Amino acid sequence: MLTRDGVRLDADIYRPAADGEFPVLLMRQPYGRAIASTVVYAHPTWYAAQGYIVVVQDVRGRGTSEGEFKLFVNEIADGEDTVNWAANLPGSTGVVGMYGFSYQGMTQLYAAAAIPPALKTICPAMIGYELYTDWAYEGGAFCWQTNLAWAIQLATETARLREDRAAYQALLAAGRNLPLFDPIPASPEILKNLAPDSFYHEWLEHCQPDEYWEQLSPKRYLQDVDLPMLHIGGWFDTYLRGTLHLYQDMNRSQHRQQLLVGPWAHLPWSRRVGEVDFGNESLSPVDRLQVRWFDQFLKGIDTGLHQEADVCLFEMGSNGWRDFSHFPEDHTDYFLSSTGLASMEDGTLIPNPQSSIPNSLDVIVHDPWRPVAALGGHAAIPAGMFERGKSDCRSDILSYTTPPLLTDLYLAGSVAVEIWCTADQPSYDLCAVLSVVQVDGTVYNFTQGYLHCPTAENMSRIQL
Repeated sequence: MLTRDGVRLDADIYRPAADGEFPVLLMRQPYGRAIASTVVYAHPTWYAAQGYIVVVQDVRGRGTSEGEFKLFVNEIADGEDTVNWAANLPGSTGVVGMYGFSYQGMTQLYAAAAIPPALKTICPAMIGYELYTDWAYEGGAFCWQTNLAWAIQLATETARLREDRAAYQALLAAGRNLPLFDPIPASPEILKNLAPDSFYHEWLEHCQPDEYWEQLSPKRYLQDVDLPMLHIGGWFDTYLRGTLHLYQDMNRSQHRQQLLVGPWAHLPWSRRVGEVDFGNESLSPVDRLQVRWFDQFLKGIDTGLHQEADVCLFEMGSNGWRDFSHFPEDHTDYFLSSTGLASMEDGTLIPNPQSSIPNSLDVIVHDPWRPVAALGGHAAIPAGMFERGKSDCRSDILSYTTPPLLTDLYLAGSVAVEIWCTADQPSYDLCAVLSVVQVDGTVYNFTQGYLHCPTAENMSRIQL
């Protein structure tokens, strides 16, 4: 197809093995359309067999599509043009739905922003709603590992498309052995030398939420969009914040908004995440759910979705799915307590009133020659749950632990940590990890957060 400015975009089209007219499912992605996001979804031929025309397109400047690839910049106009083209394919009923995760989730949001009449529903998975806070930075801290890995991945493909063999081989090697231990500045030499046009450099330069991020963020363009949406996330996905923020904002819609969060990292959506196996129940139900969703909103078939709960969350621990009428918002307070020796495992986590907590300070020293390694969670590679007992024994980590639980404790929703903090040097990142201590004493992380503190202030209250 040709865009409004005359650029050719290439796509593969998969059709049902039957006569008649069918709705169209569209995926737009930058990684080479033959992959078709099969790292997490069924192959397009499976969706075609369910009675859909499936279109998988290379975005501008990627795969065999013409034009220059600029991260997210052209996806509103190109998305609108593609939806209109897909709706008019031979054999189409004239209605279009979109699906995909990560960049393919973002292209759904950008296409929806143009409000093309043929686009009836989308299923965005693992996206950044506000690009600065949900994708590139967390609490003002640069999401280094994921941003770096993604930048090298895209730069490697760019080098391949340009037939720059030397750059391709060097970037491919870097992608398989990330240069995580390069000295500051955070931009590795390989990106500066072989990918000077990478988005990564701009993301480092724009370290505060400014007009640059405002121009790129889907949130800016979605305020008038009103579509049924199936929101898909993972507890260990680096972009879960975006999925939740979009779902919460879209609750203003007159149409159904449904949220599914599994125990998955960004990819794959499998039963084993890090060192923990969540069992058969954790295997992805997304493909079958999406077909029900598209049957409901593209074919007009009553699939029973409107009688189901709006929110379905995987409960880690019991390893099963739980339904909710809304994303849980009730909070229970716990308090950090120690005699000043939390770095020696003296710290306790208690539900008692603050008056019972000793008036003490816990102090740690950050040694850049002996940094605390990232271990799993949503922001490190690999992501997921890992046994972190050895890390928690370090004297530069403060640990606060509850007494052994006598009854089951259910945790659902968002977690926040509020502390009073000061430092003798400016510009540092704090990380808080919530873990479960098993009966045998092993410790596994299950959620965490980050905050960048740019100045060395007097004692101040912060939340992460």
